[in-house]
Amino acid sequence: MTDLIKRILLGLGVALALVVVVLLVRTMTASSRQVPVTPQTVVVSDPDGAAQRLAEAVRFRTIASVDPAALDPAPFAAFHAWIQQTYPGLSGVLRPELVAGQSLLYTWKGLDPSLPPLLLLAHQDVVPVEESTLSDWEQPPFDGVVADGWIWGRGTMDDKVSLVGILEAVEALWRAGFQPQRTVLLAFGHDEEVAGAGARAMAALLKERGLRFQLILDEGLAVTHGIVPGLDQPAALIGLAEKGYLSLELVVAGQGGHSSMPPAHTAVGVLAEAITRLEAHPMPAHMDGPMSGMFAALGPEMGFPNKLVFSNLWLLGGVVRGKLEAGQSTNASIRTTTAVTMIQGGVKENVLPQEAIATVNFRILPGETIEDVLRHVESAVDDNRVTIRMRPGFRSEPPAVSSTTSPGWAVLERTVRQSFPDAVVAPGLSVGATDARAYAGLSDSIYRFSPLRLHKDTHDTGRLHGTNERISVANFTEAVQFYGQLITNAAGP
Repeated sequence: MTDLIKRILLGLGVALALVVVVLLVRTMTASSRQVPVTPQTVVVSDPDGAAQRLAEAVRFRTIASVDPAALDPAPFAAFHAWIQQTYPGLSGVLRPELVAGQSLLYTWKGLDPSLPPLLLLAHQDVVPVEESTLSDWEQPPFDGVVADGWIWGRGTMDDKVSLVGILEAVEALWRAGFQPQRTVLLAFGHDEEVAGAGARAMAALLKERGLRFQLILDEGLAVTHGIVPGLDQPAALIGLAEKGYLSLELVVAGQGGHSSMPPAHTAVGVLAEAITRLEAHPMPAHMDGPMSGMFAALGPEMGFPNKLVFSNLWLLGGVVRGKLEAGQSTNASIRTTTAVTMIQGGVKENVLPQEAIATVNFRILPGETIEDVLRHVESAVDDNRVTIRMRPGFRSEPPAVSSTTSPGWAVLERTVRQSFPDAVVAPGLSVGATDARAYAGLSDSIYRFSPLRLHKDTHDTGRLHGTNERISVANFTEAVQFYGQLITNAAGP
């Protein structure tokens, strides 16, 4: 028996040693996936002037409305007139079209019509500012102030930085005599923040014209500083896809009556139990798809401990998954999320509710579907007293994951590397919805990247849709150069 134990222990020791060797070999041979690039060639000649023009754009209160009839068209019309006046080259050379009332579509015809075109997206609309937060703003949100190296105001980060950045780049290229080889289109939706009807109308128009694109780029992930744990360099993350969107209602009917004679469980009580079960049973986490590409790109750039982990997910994937699940933002990147956002029921404190309703919002991970979510909710709730129904309004399946081997990816990756040479470029997943989803099927290369630098120590992610939205003049200069470099790389000779 003693010899048998010795042989078992010896075998375990050998197996452990082999595992350690494999771990070390995989770690030491994990090489950088960053592509070598030449220096950036596009330079902004007047960064202060560009900053002032972004500030001017902020002053137009282009706030979209869920109800199209309630939309105030005046700020959009004024904004369109400002574009025409401010960028005469763009307005004169590119063929502008007004689509769905307020969306703008520009076409810059290329010299070679046989080449698949480039499509750059941005949106004109911004989210409103809550009156109660106005006193918290360091600069008024719609005054378009440039001060102390910052451009302040609603839309500076989402998404007039992209829209004006594209306009600045195109105008500068035109003035320099640039003629694109491939056609370049610009599509500026007017209601991305509420539904994206403008983007859907423009996408339908482009599909009707039989166009298919080499590359489609919209807002999305950004250049993060100090946000990716274990990475000393900034991370420039490019979204290969975004999540789908679905809202469900959990409905419980009650008998009503006086609260002095309640049943064991009122409608609200039954609903509370259903919500508890649903939150306790989230949909499963997945670390394949865009996330595996991100780990593969970031891992080799990290210090030894993290490099070892990300080079050996075959063994240590559970540890990584646990860490990701512990954070709100990282958890959202690996699973379909469940968020109970609204609840209603009852009319008076001493009256039993006849109905209780909870609204639950789901952001669906690529690879899963609306039908998958419905099946999961039915299984998790598992109560025939609870009716599950789709909430009226917007919903979308998650779009396909774009390629990281296509010509479109290659030109975008190269451009990001040139524009942000201090950053590590990696694919990722956008957890928010964008206009890009409307263009599914028009290209295999649809990406989501904003040329924004987001710093953890200044809480920049909280400024998006939040208080004190701003962008530095230096960062906006980088954004203009990025779009100019992208057009030059994608459509130049």
